[in-house]
Amino acid sequence: MVYRIEVTPQDVMASRFAISPLIVTKHALWILSGKKKAGEWQAWAGRMRGPYERLLLTHPGLGAMVALFRERNYNADFPAPPPTGVNSPFETELAVVRATPVAQAHEEIAKNLEGMPRPNEPVRDVLFSPDVVELFAEALSAVWEEIVAPAWPRFHAILERDVVHRAGRLATYGWAAALDDLNPRIRWRPDGVIEVRAKSPDETHRLDGRGLLFVPTVFPAGVGSYLEDRWPYAISYPARGTGIPHETPDGLAGLIGRTRTLVLLELATPATTTQLVSLLELGLGTVGGHITALRRAGLVTGSRTGRGVLYHRTALGDSLVDPSGLRP
Repeated sequence: MVYRIEVTPQDVMASRFAISPLIVTKHALWILSGKKKAGEWQAWAGRMRGPYERLLLTHPGLGAMVALFRERNYNADFPAPPPTGVNSPFETELAVVRATPVAQAHEEIAKNLEGMPRPNEPVRDVLFSPDVVELFAEALSAVWEEIVAPAWPRFHAILERDVVHRAGRLATYGWAAALDDLNPRIRWRPDGVIEVRAKSPDETHRLDGRGLLFVPTVFPAGVGSYLEDRWPYAISYPARGTGIPHETPDGLAGLIGRTRTLVLLELATPATTTQLVSLLELGLGTVGGHITALRRAGLVTGSRTGRGVLYHRTALGDSLVDPSGLRP
């Protein structure tokens, strides 16, 4: 089954990318609850599972919210609505959650539960209580503060460089380039339609010039969509660069040094110096010095984007990281 999003030329101008700490927080719960595999975040998830289980004991809204999770089908939108700004703070997004009318929350929860096994009574009591919105908001706030916020500088750097990359491709080359490698379930048709494979019935949606909001996440949460008129039409997707290896290739660290090797590995996806600082947890001067050395050696080059410089590997840099790429 497929849902289709019809796109007009006006939608290209109106479409944009945004970073949502709230959506990342919800996707972290998919991983920590075991509803999704952690993938490259396995070690992080292992460290955070203890705090998550403690929060389950103290926040009844957390277990009830997680009980609603189901893959490739409708999930209630109000616990993590699409962001209204490009880089909204978590507190701003949480205020939108808290403003959800209880009747709307109950309506979305009932729709979410269609076709699912009946939850146990304590969970149902929370889901259909008059305080469900606040209980969910309190749980999300606790997960953000104790689990996600400490890792947010690295998460944000990954998301930011994905946004820079894809927004540039959308503006320069159009939808096909922006959606390329977004997710196997999404494809662009030349007749101006985005197709997304899902378990929901076939549907067609028209943007009518409103554009589409793209929201990357650091976790392997698949594709999520917001296709109801009460929200901006949006698609969430896994960002590029979350699975970059940090094991240095044999001999390369001995040749150029371990830290420069890590910088070179991280530049499998282009990044600014500031982003590399967060990604590698190094000082600005340290990163700048290594970038200068790698540029002089012809392994890295940079291109100006606005007031910053986006660095990426050269063909020579690629060949050092993956010599197999040179073989016929």
